[in-house]
Amino acid sequence: MTPKEFFEFAKKNDAEMVDLKFCDLLGTWQHCSYPIDTLDEGIFEDGLGFDGSSIRGWQGIEASDMLAVPDAESAVIDPFFAKPTVSVLANIVDPITKENYAKDPRNVAKKGLAYLAQTGIADTCFVGPEPEFFIFDDVRYMSTQSGSMYQIDSVEGAWNTGRSEEPNLGHKPTYKGGYFPVSPVDTYHDLRSEMVYEMRNLGIVVEAHHHEVGTAGQAEIDMKFEPLLKMADQFMWYKYIIKNVAKRAGKTVTFMPKPVFEDNGSGMHTHISLWKEGQPLMAGDGYAGMSDLGLNAIGGILKHGRALLALAAPTANSYHRLVPGFEAPVTLAMSQRNRSAACRIPMYSPSPKAKRVEFRCPDPSCNGYLAFTALMMAMIDGVQNKIDPGDPLDRDIYDMTPEELAETNVTPATLGEALDSLEQDHEFLTKGDVFTSDLIETWIGWKREEEIDQLRLRPHPYEFDLYYNC
Repeated sequence: MTPKEFFEFAKKNDAEMVDLKFCDLLGTWQHCSYPIDTLDEGIFEDGLGFDGSSIRGWQGIEASDMLAVPDAESAVIDPFFAKPTVSVLANIVDPITKENYAKDPRNVAKKGLAYLAQTGIADTCFVGPEPEFFIFDDVRYMSTQSGSMYQIDSVEGAWNTGRSEEPNLGHKPTYKGGYFPVSPVDTYHDLRSEMVYEMRNLGIVVEAHHHEVGTAGQAEIDMKFEPLLKMADQFMWYKYIIKNVAKRAGKTVTFMPKPVFEDNGSGMHTHISLWKEGQPLMAGDGYAGMSDLGLNAIGGILKHGRALLALAAPTANSYHRLVPGFEAPVTLAMSQRNRSAACRIPMYSPSPKAKRVEFRCPDPSCNGYLAFTALMMAMIDGVQNKIDPGDPLDRDIYDMTPEELAETNVTPATLGEALDSLEQDHEFLTKGDVFTSDLIETWIGWKREEEIDQLRLRPHPYEFDLYYNC
């Protein structure tokens, strides 16, 4: 879509407003709306100004002016505004140098793809994430000097089997018992379908939707794999659509990795593959039908896995999910079919085009632009350095002895451990200036100061159970 076609598109849809969206460092959309009659084609060159110091992790107040330059190709009609509104994604530019902003996540993804092409290894990186989420009826939380609490509720919650609902009809999914039940246990089929219809209206190809393992409305909607930048853009729309369809129905959705104690958390198993000139590169005659390139790419993921998780499982809450016993992988190893290994090689199809690796550690709290690009950069490093992925783990890790587990490489136990790993192991990310040192330092600093330190300052409610009478 050219700038001229952008305005023709708006006129065709009777849109009098443009909503400009861009992604902050941590993965949240920001937006500002403009009457369309105040704009002209010059905005696609000159951009629109905003305060970069008010965006998390970006500019200092002494250098706050930034430009958001719309990408005409991204224009769609926003499905949630009362009046027709053209929604367009923006790239962030320095107003003085006119250079693309190094901390703009979308720019990081673009630089990553340019670097991939420069290496000659591949020209396309396909990504297919499987984000999970919870649909709740109510959520309340508080943290003050005098107390802290959270309370979630769901008509599907297993804890509500004894609640007076006048009448309580039962049919609650049990803990870890929510995978694939039909109605009346699955009460959210129609709501998930509504989410899918909104995605399809925007051109997002959806392959499936279903109830997930967790009680209390855990769900999954799977998008068809797409090139990395397109998928990262779609992931932003995915979250936006799901949250707003839920709100429209009087529900609330969270992509928080572990909102329910003693049940499965929400992961985002991420399928990724490298292609060149329209041909898949991951298939061959090696283990699980993988090529040497594919196995080396997995080797790169496993070598840098602990550092990757600082971006792919980026919250303190993420590490309540990454524990044994809740279908989340904690062993950095590869396997065909084995869902307890971090890198699984799906065996559903013999087609070379279906050959890919599924990295099972990420969760949907991540910034897709950064997480997908970091994963691709680890694969590139694995191919360049012919990194051996090691022996496959074709057994259930939960049956392994402590001695056997001690010999395996494991995921970090906390966000702090993941950040330490990223601090020590990030040269693979800075190749080609894809991730700048400034971005990585900002990310680590923000996570330590604004998240880890803030949690350390506050007593946890369970500490009163443990220590009040000490």
